[in-house]
Amino acid sequence: MWPRIQTYLAETTQAAPLAAFRVFFGVMMLASVIRFWSYGWIKKLYIDPAFFFSYYGFEFVKPLGVFTYGLFAICGLAALMVALGYRYRLAIITFFLSFTYIELMDKTTYLNHYYFISVLSFVMIFLPANAYFSLDARRNPSLAFQYIPRWSIDAVKLLLGIVYFYAGLAKLNSDWLIEAMPLSIWLPSKYSLPIIGDLLQVKSVIYLFSWGGAFFDLSIAFLLLIPRTRVVAYILVVVFHLLTGVLFPIGMFPYIMIVSATIFFSAQFHLGILGYMSKIFRFVPSVFDNGKSLTTTTLQWSHQRLAILALFFFFQIVFPFRYLAYPGELFWTEQGYRFSWRVMLMEKAGHATFKVASEDGKQFYVDNSQFLTAFQEKQMATQPDFMVQYATHLKKHFENTGLNNVAIYVESYVALNGRKSRPYIDPAVNLAAVNDSFKPKTWILPFDDKIKGL
Repeated sequence: MWPRIQTYLAETTQAAPLAAFRVFFGVMMLASVIRFWSYGWIKKLYIDPAFFFSYYGFEFVKPLGVFTYGLFAICGLAALMVALGYRYRLAIITFFLSFTYIELMDKTTYLNHYYFISVLSFVMIFLPANAYFSLDARRNPSLAFQYIPRWSIDAVKLLLGIVYFYAGLAKLNSDWLIEAMPLSIWLPSKYSLPIIGDLLQVKSVIYLFSWGGAFFDLSIAFLLLIPRTRVVAYILVVVFHLLTGVLFPIGMFPYIMIVSATIFFSAQFHLGILGYMSKIFRFVPSVFDNGKSLTTTTLQWSHQRLAILALFFFFQIVFPFRYLAYPGELFWTEQGYRFSWRVMLMEKAGHATFKVASEDGKQFYVDNSQFLTAFQEKQMATQPDFMVQYATHLKKHFENTGLNNVAIYVESYVALNGRKSRPYIDPAVNLAAVNDSFKPKTWILPFDDKIKGL
């Protein structure tokens, strides 16, 4: 086993695929920052709200007021520098830190693809993505290499494979496969779409989307790896993600995945892309074809890089299964749900009314709109850790107004994947006395149903 690993680590390959991926990644991230800014979402999501929901352990990460614009500017500038391959190491570290800080400012905005960008940019810190077709290599020939370690490209492929395969595993449940939920709720609402709108009302078509989505996620990485099926697989990638982009408001994610999947193509394919780019920018790419090889043994800090990446991928493989340590239905309790590549698996709607009770006998209900935006309230009403944080905030607020020993109770109802709304949180529990943690949340009421599968 070890000799095979050593042989693999010694292998080199053309640097063009990683260079093209770096350019695509940087451009897409710059476009994402510009899009976010132009839509006014910085102000709407990170400046206007009076309260923000923090991730456990990252309570210190808060929006920076008007300086949040500066944070986005830094993130966008770093993305541009990554695309150009200019001071790449500094650029990708800056992008990773700034983007991840933005992601951590308020978990109301949590999306799987934000997490994907954070972990992908973390991996890219340890890859020699500036060895070819970069300003770094152009300015400093000692940094230019036509060949790089094979594992540096395979690392990106592995991460993409994990994202797709785990998303497919998550779909192997009775709601998705047997009930075609939540697609049976979402797709018929797209009746106004031209051509396909009427088809989305047909039950068999909805099941085709459901089963087809599961098969796609489980198989697409393997199909992209095989040269004979790669072109057909990539066409499926384009069709699948364009469809999801049309059907669901998930922003840049479909296009990011379409571009990312090109990493599976041959070096000749990417050399063609880089050659086309060089014509547009009047750049001579042959300057990088120096025949030099950057090997694992000559790569600076190679052992440390490999150790960090090995630990990272071990974490990515194991962490999504942490939900097994918690009792209850995952979709109901959401303990272990985030950061596990569970993409668009449930439709959850709820309503939560909070009651304040003070030591002197005063009791009244809270108008959530006085403390939360409509988007925050919608997210809070179905996620128990949000409710605990909100209850703690309410306790502090009302005790600052003069009330003593405030207790916070909630009357909440949640509907999951088309089921009837049912009580969610034990109304007798003082949520203000509950500490947010990774421990099982015993105050979530039973689901009284079973979703079979992973």
